[in-house]
Amino acid sequence: MELLGPAKPRWPWRHCLAGLLFQLLVAVCFFSYLRVYRDDATGSLMAVKPVTGAPNRSHCQDSTGTPARPTLLILLWTWPFNKPVALSRCSEMVPGTADCHITANRQVYPQADAVIVHHWDIMQNPSARLPPRTRPPGQRWVWFSMESPSHCWKLQALDGYFNLTMSYRRDSDIFTPYGWLEPWSGQPAHPPLNLSAKTQLVAWAVSNWNPQSARVRYYQTLQAHLKVDVYGRSHKPLPRGTMMETLSRYKFYLAFENSLHPDYITEKLWRNAMGAWAVPVVMGPSRSNYEKFLPPDAFIHVDDFQSPKDLAQYLQALDKDHARYLRYFRWRETLRPGFFSWARCFCQACWKLQQEPRYQTVRSIAAWFT
Repeated sequence: MELLGPAKPRWPWRHCLAGLLFQLLVAVCFFSYLRVYRDDATGSLMAVKPVTGAPNRSHCQDSTGTPARPTLLILLWTWPFNKPVALSRCSEMVPGTADCHITANRQVYPQADAVIVHHWDIMQNPSARLPPRTRPPGQRWVWFSMESPSHCWKLQALDGYFNLTMSYRRDSDIFTPYGWLEPWSGQPAHPPLNLSAKTQLVAWAVSNWNPQSARVRYYQTLQAHLKVDVYGRSHKPLPRGTMMETLSRYKFYLAFENSLHPDYITEKLWRNAMGAWAVPVVMGPSRSNYEKFLPPDAFIHVDDFQSPKDLAQYLQALDKDHARYLRYFRWRETLRPGFFSWARCFCQACWKLQQEPRYQTVRSIAAWFT
């Protein structure tokens, strides 16, 4: 009997084909993960994550062997007021924040972890200007406004679409104030207030002049007892390039808000008054509300006086009493003001989105904000 060796496979190329197919599949998955797009805002090439919406999908590790947090992709549905702004590294602007990739390129919508919608830019026609309602799984929508409820329209049309709120309100999910006070990191870097440079008494810069508004009516009574230099449209010109130099000549600045709502304390106080080293005379929310942001002796509130005439007499008395006037600046020995920027707002959103995994829905923006 003839002894036969092991039978040879009838189709030896099948194993090679299977191996090639497996390698091809691995390559396709790898390159789909590293799909590349060109960012309209920067023109740079960036790696885009696959569309999953999962908050922790990276298997990379840092130098300690700990899994690294994936870079969040945040889409600005529009630039604020349709004006592009310079962006910054969030790890530098907000300590403790890992950098996010922030872009206004709508082509990345399917991959975005979050979408920030600036209300002013969609409020004329929300149904047509909101992002597509069939959002990717896990994608979070952030409603963003720095305007007061008096200037935010059609809020009811947003019911049920957003996951997080972002505004100047302290009870927002992402709190983005117009300004704040923070401790000096070392010795104060500014020189003492030069009173001799304060050659004028009271200034007010106003662009939206509404004769029926509370602030204009108050001013009209006040100016009968006190000279107030008014700048802005239909008043004295105030070029932006010399604005702070001009306002710095005044001892007091009328930081009158255009509408009265909780926490609505804007650049009128933070930049115009504090940036010019003028004592802010405020009209807005209550004194107790201002004291959530400022020491009680850092400002003068119109509600502290029975009438505009009484306020005028108080400011005139302070003008003659240098020691009492300078008490309004004592807080600057330990604190300094910080100022709003769009880039910082987006980085505050970056930080919050890294901390907050929830996906609940804000049922009614209108019920909360008004």
